[in-house]
Amino acid sequence: MASHLQIELKQNKPFPSVEQEALVSIARTAAVFDHAFAEALRPHEITPTQYNVLRILRGAGPDGLCRNEVRDRLITRVPDVTRLLDRMSDMGLVSRDRDTPDRRFVTARITAEGLTLLTKLEVPVSRVQRILVGHLNVKQLSALVDLLALARRSGGRAE
Repeated sequence: MASHLQIELKQNKPFPSVEQEALVSIARTAAVFDHAFAEALRPHEITPTQYNVLRILRGAGPDGLCRNEVRDRLITRVPDVTRLLDRMSDMGLVSRDRDTPDRRFVTARITAEGLTLLTKLEVPVSRVQRILVGHLNVKQLSALVDLLALARRSGGRAE
């Protein structure tokens, strides 16, 4: 009998291994969730990565963070954090300041406009979260979080 994933992907052949099916299932779930989240943010003219940066900088408080610290905390890796922060600065969502004599060190901070946008996004983000995983109970969600952490333990290293 075909799995739910095979049916969803209209795949006639079974997966060659349960590992492959698990990885395809994770990728498919991430794609579906990413799309729903991006659609919730679209009316506010912000991407999921920009939203992630705003949350990171809000959490950093008034001290802000340097570019590399922001990069290391992002959910999804991006190739050019400097350009991302520049675009967000142009949008008025973050400020970038040179606080030290070393001109290479630039501190990014969330602006009042960025904080206001995060407040506006609380309702649509909560709504999409409820739609995506609200049908799971707390025990199921905790198990999912634990299983995904366990799956990431390899750190993406091939042996």
